[in-house]
Amino acid sequence: MKVVFAGPSLAQRQHLRPSNVEFRPPAVQGDVMRAVGDGATVIGLIDGQFEYVAPVWHKELLYALKAGVAVFGASSMGALRAAECQAFGMRGIGRIFEDYVNGRRVDDADVALLHGPAELGYAPLTVPIVNVDATLETACRTGDLDEREISHLHQAARQIHFKDRTWKALSEVTGISWLRLHDVIDRSFTDQKQLDALALVAVLDTAAATDRMQVPTWNFNSTPLWRELYDKSVK
Repeated sequence: MKVVFAGPSLAQRQHLRPSNVEFRPPAVQGDVMRAVGDGATVIGLIDGQFEYVAPVWHKELLYALKAGVAVFGASSMGALRAAECQAFGMRGIGRIFEDYVNGRRVDDADVALLHGPAELGYAPLTVPIVNVDATLETACRTGDLDEREISHLHQAARQIHFKDRTWKALSEVTGISWLRLHDVIDRSFTDQKQLDALALVAVLDTAAATDRMQVPTWNFNSTPLWRELYDKSVK
């Protein structure tokens, strides 16, 4: 059984979801444990919730790894957790994961965005830093923006809260006309989160659901909090 937690990173790509993978909503604390309990042998973490709920706990990822589950991460919360848990066997995929692992990114907020509810397919309502940066890189290569404009947009994106960061807001802060910026976005927009999410899905599509990972040699430490939350449910 293969399970992927995804939302806004794949909002416009519902039709590319393979039938041999079960897709679940953005993960919160306890969802990975639930997937393991349901019999998942391969788990892909793409999107996760964090602001008003407890986010995916590193320890539940470690539990899954110790149980022999192949755990992959990419794009958003998955890229963050994969970078943090790589040493324990979690496998990261994509440019965003690589940026965190190599220290090119250090701020968790770079992947944050505001999105719609499940009923609207988790449609993104704002643009995350990672997509701003990727789009500016594309616009630089194509010559759609000059160095001064790119620098202003780069700085402005980091001054605007993720809930308010839209291309229109960036236009207002930088003084670049909306008509011009809109035209640039039409030609150069690069959805890095989506690209990385699709790369993870492609890997899971071909992964064998029946093959478990070799159990890691490190020991899983069952802390008092862990025992209080999960011991009864995992026995």
